[in-house]
Amino acid sequence: MPLPSSLSDARAVVFDAYGTLLDVHSAVQRHAAAVGPEAEALSATWRQKQLEYSWVLSLCGRYAPFWTLTERALDHALARHPDVDRAVRPALLEAYRSLDAYPEVASTLEALRAAGLRTAIFSNGDPAMLDAAVRAAGLHPHLDAVLSVEPAGIFKTSPRAYDLVPERLGIGAAGIVFVSSNRWDVAGAAAYGFTPVWVNRAGLPDEYPDLAPARVIRGLDGLLD
Repeated sequence: MPLPSSLSDARAVVFDAYGTLLDVHSAVQRHAAAVGPEAEALSATWRQKQLEYSWVLSLCGRYAPFWTLTERALDHALARHPDVDRAVRPALLEAYRSLDAYPEVASTLEALRAAGLRTAIFSNGDPAMLDAAVRAAGLHPHLDAVLSVEPAGIFKTSPRAYDLVPERLGIGAAGIVFVSSNRWDVAGAAAYGFTPVWVNRAGLPDEYPDLAPARVIRGLDGLLD
């Protein structure tokens, strides 16, 4: 297939996992009846605190596995929403290990590989949780590599974390398109020197004007346009 101009200089397309390939809210949605009317608010708090913990630890020069932060964030969310029965906690955590992929993910990854591009994940997730999630979503056959920040001992958006991608793929930053639904991650990728693409599914207003994405798309299949 002919590549769009935005991918013409790329050798690899690297994706964030959580929120980009995998729907982070699908864990709570799967158990919405048990969670009750605060399901949407609980899921939002869970995600917000999970990310906040990663940023705070990185700024403190500390690191803990992302799964640990995911558990702590859920505990905080349940404390913030005391009407939710805490008995649902194990089911929510189990569901987070097998989040739903967005419907266009597998076909987009296959199309990119058919065009001769390497595909990879680069995520804050630790290797065990990434492996479980990618296998559950059936994405392993469509990926050349699944990379975690864990060897760097620091989360995105630290340049030390992004260093792992060119090191592991053997490709310079200029040859890597980095795709994320998280605007802060897109900013980090832009600052590092990747070609960043923002998957703005929700039509959110832009942030970080000095660290702009090369493209904004509404779904991953927009990469192929």
